[in-house]
Formats: sequence, structure tokens, C-alpha cells
Amino acid sequence: MASAPIVLVPGFWLGTWAWDEVASILREDGHDVTAVTLPGLESADADRSTIGLSDHVDAICDAVKAAGSPVVLAVHSGTGASGYAASDRVPEQIAAMVYVDSGPATGALDPSFEGDEKPLVWEEIEAEENLTGLTEEQCETFRQRAVPEPGGALRDAPELTNDARLDLPTTAICTGFTSEDYKAAVKQGQAWLGGFAELRDLTWVDLPTSHWPMWSRPKELAEIIGDVARRAG
Repeated sequence: MASAPIVLVPGFWLGTWAWDEVASILREDGHDVTAVTLPGLESADADRSTIGLSDHVDAICDAVKAAGSPVVLAVHSGTGASGYAASDRVPEQIAAMVYVDSGPATGALDPSFEGDEKPLVWEEIEAEENLTGLTEEQCETFRQRAVPEPGGALRDAPELTNDARLDLPTTAICTGFTSEDYKAAVKQGQAWLGGFAELRDLTWVDLPTSHWPMWSRPKELAEIIGDVARRAG
């Protein structure tokens, strides 16, 4: 069965490497997969001082257009903001959206953030995020390979003007928190999940594991994304 091309976007501090295992599984299953490293995340030495959310949206849209046919766009964690903005900009080139422990943000993730970049602080990760299922080796790789996130990606609000985004088939894969937790947060009006309150074709999937399921449950995550791509194809 033909399937839609898949574009994978990693969350904060990460590059294409974060998706390596999931991408490999999907390719072995016959899928066309592209992973993206967003501007400013290329290396620790990259200049992040002028990079804003719109630059991340541009990079995602470029990857979507390069696929040649409507894609499944899978975004992780903090890139829910740029991913949702991309779905607003080029909805006709997106067959389906997948949010991996993420949400379609309708406002800035941290509008008061000051500075050019936000480095990974492991103590904050341990205190705030679900690490269930991650090995110490995986955590160490994360710490070693993490690149500071451009401050503009946190500070800028997504531009949302095209209601066509609201009809895109959307799957929310809930890992670090349950789908019930997510739904409760949506009802509270949290801006990083705001799009979930307005999307018209939304499916919730629970995959209990860490906030980084591409490492802690890669096979199961690949299966879910692959199923979405087959349906979209």
C-alpha cells in the first residue's frame, strides 16, 4: 500500500540524529522519510542570535515542499509551535499532522524569555520531564549532543491565519503524560496546546513512556507514525 512521505522534526536541543532509530525502522518498512535539523541547531557553534520561530517554520515548510507530495508531518515536544505554524502556511501540502508529546501552540512558548539561546540544563530535565524507559547511555548521549535552542523559538508567537489547518487529520501521541492529562491542560487554556481545542479531526493515542519516545519506545512510535502515513497515502 502506498503511503505518504514522512517528515520528522525533533524537539528542543536536538537534530536529525534524534530520529535515527525511528527513521531506520520506517524506511525498512518502505516509507519515504526525511528528518530535519532546524536553523541554529546545526552545532554548538552556530549563530543563534537572529533566529526566530519563523526561521524554523521556513525550514519545516521547505522540507514539506521538497517531498513532492502531501506529507505526514511529525513534530516533537517544543517544535509543536513551528509545526502548527507550518500547517497553517502550507496545509495543502500536508496530508496529516502528528504531535509527539507535543502540542499545536497558539501562542509563544515563553514570551518573556530573554537571551539568544536556551541551553540544556539536565537538572531541569530531571525535575520536569518524564525519563521513563531511557537508559543512562541514552541520557548521556542527549547531554553530550544537545545544542542550545535559539531564544527566538521560545519568545516568538506562531502566525496563524489559515483555517484550512483546522481540517488536517491530526494524531496526538501522548507519552510523558496521558491523553487525559493533555485534555485537562487544553481545558485550562494552556497556549502550547491551544490548537487541540480548535482542530476538527483529532485522534488521541497513549504510548506510556518518556518524553523522548523515539529513544525509549522507537518501534512502537514508528508503527504509529507509519500507520498514519499509510492511511494518509
